[in-house]
Amino acid sequence: MNRFSIAVILALCAGSAVSLSGQWLKQPTPGMPRTADGKPNLRAAVPRAPDGHPDLSGMWQLGTEIGYAANITADLPASDIQPWAAALSRKRLEDFGKDDPEITGCTPGGPRHITRGGLTKIIQTPTVIVFLFEDLSYRQIFLDGRQMPKDPNPTWMGYSIGRWDGDTLVIRTSGFNDRTWLDFAGHPHSEMLRMTERYSRRDFGRMELQVTLEDPTVYAKPLTVSAGGNFVPDTDLIEFVCENEKDRAHLVGRTAQEKSVVVPSATLATYVGVYDVTDSRSPIVGRPRQVFTVTLDGDSLFLDMGGKGRIPMIPLSQTSFSPRLLGTYEFVKDGSGRVTHMLVHSAEEVLTATRRP
Repeated sequence: MNRFSIAVILALCAGSAVSLSGQWLKQPTPGMPRTADGKPNLRAAVPRAPDGHPDLSGMWQLGTEIGYAANITADLPASDIQPWAAALSRKRLEDFGKDDPEITGCTPGGPRHITRGGLTKIIQTPTVIVFLFEDLSYRQIFLDGRQMPKDPNPTWMGYSIGRWDGDTLVIRTSGFNDRTWLDFAGHPHSEMLRMTERYSRRDFGRMELQVTLEDPTVYAKPLTVSAGGNFVPDTDLIEFVCENEKDRAHLVGRTAQEKSVVVPSATLATYVGVYDVTDSRSPIVGRPRQVFTVTLDGDSLFLDMGGKGRIPMIPLSQTSFSPRLLGTYEFVKDGSGRVTHMLVHSAEEVLTATRRP
């Protein structure tokens, strides 16, 4: 789990996690190409392994867009999702993810661990590639010609085999158990889930990734998301230990008072719009840090993050809503009753998202 994800998760639930300070966080990466001033040259050519294939070894910050992390079904019409799966996702959202097996149960993330990625250390050999994660999870991708197990014992991270398609590493994974969630919205999957990943290293510092998930018992069509990430030089993994066993019993989801909140459609309509979060720390004044689009469908608000990840906004009061990911959203009006901005409350800060005219 990457360091950004830790902060996000702290905002999502009342659980606890321990991030232990590690060593070698400023250790120069061996073989790292550098510019004349000693800085990492991330535009350098793709390194090659002795067998001629791209060498993917090293530290990578990988993952999908944050919208897909919230709702991996963002590109699927509702008719392509089994009704029971959509209803289960809605229930898990309304419960604020209190039963999330990874966050509150401290179990491996399974397919979500793969799509979300985070800080990942890749170790490559001709016959096996190993992915190491900060939460002590790992993957083995075998390139020795073996076939997928015919009757696998279901596991948290599945069974993976790989092959090279030119300069692209293609990984097939199956044999997942059905106890993990596909995203923070709690979309489920069955043991029939199959995943295909395609890794392409464009230059020294950039990796492109496409992930396709197929589970015909739950979703009528494959889920394909684009992902990728950047090489992270001169550092190493920090061990992340989830210790939530004492807190989980106290996570109750929405309170009875919050469950009784009903916001009139006319009020919800006043919140519809596009909101820009401007990062005051950015050297480019006024540059949007994130774009949130709020829409109304029937009697429910939905939040779209960066063009992907449409997810229900669960009412906590007449002005506050929680889509679970990244905390609570509070709409603010001026003296005339017009909504001018939205406050995004998280564990670490309160951001202001200004509504576009």
